[in-house]
Amino acid sequence: MKRNLQLLALLFATACSTAPGEPPQSAAGSPVAPSGALAEDQRLLAFLDRAFDERAARSPETLTGLGIKQDYGKLDDYTERDAAEELALAERQLAEMKRQFDSNRLSPAGQLSYRLAEQAVETQRRQHQWRTHRFLFSTNGSPTGQIPAFLINQHRVDTVADAEAYVSRLREVERVMGEIGAQIRTRANQGIVPPTFVFAPVRADARKVITGAPFGQGPDSTLLTDFKKKVNALEAPADVKSRLIADASAALAGPFRRGYETFFSALDAVEPKAVSNAGAWRLPRGDEYYANQLRFSTTTDLTADQIHDIGLAEVKRIQSEMEVIKNRVGFTGTLQQFFQHIKNSPQFKYPNTEAGREQYLADARAFVAQVMAKAPQHFHQLPKAPLEVRAVEKWRENTASVAFYNQPTPDGSRPGIYYVNLADMNQVLKPQIESISYHEGAPGHHFQIARAIELQGVPKFRRFGFYGAYIEGWGLYAERLGREMGFFQDPYSEFGHLSLELWRAVRLVTDTGLHAKRWTREQAIAYFQENSLLSERDIVKEVERYINNPGQATSYKIGQLKIVELRRRAEQALGNRFDLRDFHEVVLGSGALPLDVLDAQVNAYIAAKRS
Repeated sequence: MKRNLQLLALLFATACSTAPGEPPQSAAGSPVAPSGALAEDQRLLAFLDRAFDERAARSPETLTGLGIKQDYGKLDDYTERDAAEELALAERQLAEMKRQFDSNRLSPAGQLSYRLAEQAVETQRRQHQWRTHRFLFSTNGSPTGQIPAFLINQHRVDTVADAEAYVSRLREVERVMGEIGAQIRTRANQGIVPPTFVFAPVRADARKVITGAPFGQGPDSTLLTDFKKKVNALEAPADVKSRLIADASAALAGPFRRGYETFFSALDAVEPKAVSNAGAWRLPRGDEYYANQLRFSTTTDLTADQIHDIGLAEVKRIQSEMEVIKNRVGFTGTLQQFFQHIKNSPQFKYPNTEAGREQYLADARAFVAQVMAKAPQHFHQLPKAPLEVRAVEKWRENTASVAFYNQPTPDGSRPGIYYVNLADMNQVLKPQIESISYHEGAPGHHFQIARAIELQGVPKFRRFGFYGAYIEGWGLYAERLGREMGFFQDPYSEFGHLSLELWRAVRLVTDTGLHAKRWTREQAIAYFQENSLLSERDIVKEVERYINNPGQATSYKIGQLKIVELRRRAEQALGNRFDLRDFHEVVLGSGALPLDVLDAQVNAYIAAKRS
């Protein structure tokens, strides 16, 4: 969707960096700040919360994500005017913060909040400058799939009024698609057109949404099925339920469908201008745009060349570890031949049946369960929100990632969800399931994102904050942590784990190759095939993802390498005083952070332990 909690966090990137229940710390880790500074800190934090609330109130979809039933029958505004108003609000809030607060009267932690608030608005200004470079639909997500997913997964129906709000949102789709369609056309006139490979799968998934009743013959469509299930669970008279279902059917067959036809018309209008599958360099000021995206995704000043070289070095290192396992299991061919052996051998595949899909889900749940059992040995605190493993809905399989995480609501009404795309089980490799589960589920995104939402005494913008390098870096670090927790007992699972780390190293090479070194889509696919264990389907999806979203794929490995570096620094500095649970609390106990701020947090922790 257009907005989300992560984008809200751009305004105020972090605040008091102290863990709940602890006194404010200086950069050296010792308690500081007289009561006057603490009072100013509290006043600043209250201001930041009000700023978050003011921005959230502009987005009905964000409010729903937070579990707040305000503007419950509305969808977001998707116009350029609204984007400009959003930036203007950020600038006004920043000016008001400067007017109300003197940073010299804040504690060091409060001063950090103040400084980062300024930096965050600078980031928002930069991102606003490049906003029209973002593709509004791709094989990694389209509004025609995101809106149904939002309604199904986030719109709760606890009352008749909630059901009426659902129907209202179905009607709102006509307006939303009109706004998105207008932007698609405007951006195409500016030379911002998605790649040629995007159009067919986006259309196909969108058509699935409007298949079945009330759009035509056959079983109920996905949305009508969801609505009926939610309405039939209500305690309401039968005639009221019948009315609601009739209203939803009329909304789907009328304004909802017209909205989708408007979207299809926009695709038809701009597709003739889609003449390339090349990277960001083909776009207006493409090199500048990509440099900005790298800065945004990694929270560093690393150049494309530097990231490319880091990727090449990591590919070489990881492949050398894989050679050891290959030899251990007695395979005598090359590493690339071993990749093909695992990709093509039936022993490493699930049946391409519903039973095979259910077995995958059962295995993923078992991996999550074993983490939960051992996690107290490695973490001081675990998230309270439950974690579910689900298959991606069939109507969005073509435009959904291989696997991903959906965050829970603060009120507990929605769990954390680890989604897996099981479109073709012939393309799923058993040795990789364990590591994927640790990344997307536990101890990966669930332990970081759900835990952040549950932090007490921490401003809202930090609880819902987003920094790609931190969040995805933690997810990749969590895969590695699985080895320390005693998992990956089977050598093929260990090889699968290394293959997923290799996948993220290959990303550094291919993302920068596509966007800075002008590789073709086919060159990137060939590099992936030569250097990774990913299935053919997933390789194509991955490369297309990088073309669609420049720079984002670099966040994983850059973030993981930083967290590993910080842990080694702490281990070497503290020796036998190092406690892994303490380190994890330092990393997780303040919410998402830019990598330089995380570095300072760990330095403060080391200094405090030494004192």
